Amino acid sequence: MTDTVAHEPATAASKGLLARFVGVLTSPRQTYADIAQRPTWLGMFLLVVVISSACGGWLASTTIGRRAAVDEASRMTESLGIKMPEASYDRMRDQMMNASDWRMYLQATLASLVFVALGCLVVAGILFGVFNAVLGGDARFKQVFAIVVFSQAVVVTKTLFTTPLNYARESLSNPTTFAALAPMLDDSSLVAKILGSIDFFWLWWIASLSIGLGVLYKRPTRGIATALIGVYVVLAVTIAVVLALIRG
Repeated sequence: MTDTVAHEPATAASKGLLARFVGVLTSPRQTYADIAQRPTWLGMFLLVVVISSACGGWLASTTIGRRAAVDEASRMTESLGIKMPEASYDRMRDQMMNASDWRMYLQATLASLVFVALGCLVVAGILFGVFNAVLGGDARFKQVFAIVVFSQAVVVTKTLFTTPLNYARESLSNPTTFAALAPMLDDSSLVAKILGSIDFFWLWWIASLSIGLGVLYKRPTRGIATALIGVYVVLAVTIAVVLALIRG
């Protein structure tokens, strides 16, 4: 396919960073067209890292957030069928509760920097390979990477939404999954695990990313979204089933 956004003339003035951020959430098709024509991504990347690390660092600096982190680490360990020794739990709790605030912010910043960078590179690399090598597109990697980076506006929105909610709930368990629609289910049941593996915001992110790819490669958004959501659901359900089998 040769008729991509890469070859369209740039006539209108490009949107600024904040306008693009808001545009991805409110008018994604027009915003992604602007991003594809002018694929500058560094400002958005830094904004994502700053917001993510600020939210994570703030929550981790509070007593409630630290207790929730200890409980979540213990819960995740047990979900793998591993019983954490009481001495190990006490040591982890003491380290978490006694850590300095600056250390929490530093860890949150480094984690955000690494995960955002690696995550965007991996996703962009896979999509670039599929759409260019397999489907015959000719977009540049920089364009695909910029689309992926700006799609993180949805992920940042999830962070801004869940951070105060987790503080109020005193828990780091994900509050935006389908499991929230069925609170009567036993958390250890397979159905609850499957529902808990599918997140509303991640579905929104996939839909947004699909729009961006559709604009860039001149392909129908519905087909892209169906394929990506299908892959996401299959992976989520598979992981939930494997974890259920491990726990026995």
